[in-house]
Amino acid sequence: MKYNVNEKKGDEIKIEFELNAKEWEADVEHAYEHNRGKYKKEGFRPGKVPRAVLEGLYGEGLFYEDAFNEAFPKYYSDMLKKEKQLYPVDYPEISIDKMDKDGVKFSATITVVPEFDVTNYKGLTIEKTKVEVKKAEVNKELENIRERHARFIEIKDREVKNGDLVNLNYSGSVNGKKFDGGTAEDQELTIGSNTFIPGFEDQMIGMKIGEEKDLDVTFPEKYHSKELAGKKAKFAVKVLSIREKELPKLDDEFAKEVSEYDSLNALSLSIEEKLAHQKEHEADHEAEEKLVKTIVDAVELKVPEKMIDKQVDYVIKDLEERLKMQNLPLAGYFEYLGITEEQFRKEQRKNAERSVKTSLVLEKIVEKEKIKVTAEDIDAKIANLAQMYSQKPEDLKNMLFSDEHAMNSLSQEILTDKVLDFLKEKNKIA
Repeated sequence: MKYNVNEKKGDEIKIEFELNAKEWEADVEHAYEHNRGKYKKEGFRPGKVPRAVLEGLYGEGLFYEDAFNEAFPKYYSDMLKKEKQLYPVDYPEISIDKMDKDGVKFSATITVVPEFDVTNYKGLTIEKTKVEVKKAEVNKELENIRERHARFIEIKDREVKNGDLVNLNYSGSVNGKKFDGGTAEDQELTIGSNTFIPGFEDQMIGMKIGEEKDLDVTFPEKYHSKELAGKKAKFAVKVLSIREKELPKLDDEFAKEVSEYDSLNALSLSIEEKLAHQKEHEADHEAEEKLVKTIVDAVELKVPEKMIDKQVDYVIKDLEERLKMQNLPLAGYFEYLGITEEQFRKEQRKNAERSVKTSLVLEKIVEKEKIKVTAEDIDAKIANLAQMYSQKPEDLKNMLFSDEHAMNSLSQEILTDKVLDFLKEKNKIA
């Protein structure tokens, strides 16, 4: 095989390939051996029809397409191994110029990572958000704890009010016809939680135990069921019981009951420390993102459209997988949002471009600083993960080493952590 790498034009490079008659003949013969079982002819056993006979019947180029499809990946891979400076970002566009018994001439046009440099990534100063925990935030967390330890008291002598936990039966209909999922018995509903359709809970306020009432509501325009979206509905409701939430008193006894602390003051101080730790972590992460953004924004780099396309494809594929776990189809999700997949793709392009550019810049820094993932790094990461998931390090290591994709992901995660640690070490965050 001979090839010639042409001059780069924009983000594209055209490579011209040429196979001589001998090389091409070997590829065609290989394709014949792989595909001859598909052909039958009277007088020959199945799969034993000679190639010359088949080419006489169907034409000289009978196996050319299969031969090329099977051989191209090998020739392309061999070329990339030699031309280590080429970094294709997508599968090449192939053009066949000549294909006959004398050989093949074809070209592969590839989109490559643009040439760029990163220079301003050391000696920067990034301002970090000052951490402060306000008393109101501590009080809010105390209220959350009270809510989690609330009890509900049966009410017999008053109507439903906001905040009550009501047990009810209901049956919904649209234009007098009941619909799937619109009928239930012995259901619990906290009034004011906005769990049900807008207007449903408000109309229950003032009802008494045993009372029956028709509630008129309208389904939201973006309701998950297309058949009900925007429709007016009537719900026949009966109140079975009413329970009122009772919050515990906020005192030292409460602190002893819900925590390991002996006083409300000690519990409050522990909450303040926890919130400060959380905010410190968030501030560190925010400063790290600001540092990376500052470095990336200073780099002149036009991201190829194909790289953005691939990142958008990845985002959609990831979304689809997450929706599957909730038994939701991708098309139904877009329908619920009121947009098309094409509109979603367009909305994602800016973030996708930012993501790709950030990855390229960090990869360039890794290359310039010769940052590597060592066996010790992998062992330390696996030990950390094993402790986190209560597994034996050796068991986890054997499992990961048997999965190439998992190992690549783990190595990439370690490499990203190492380059970020390097940047934080070489720059000032204050």
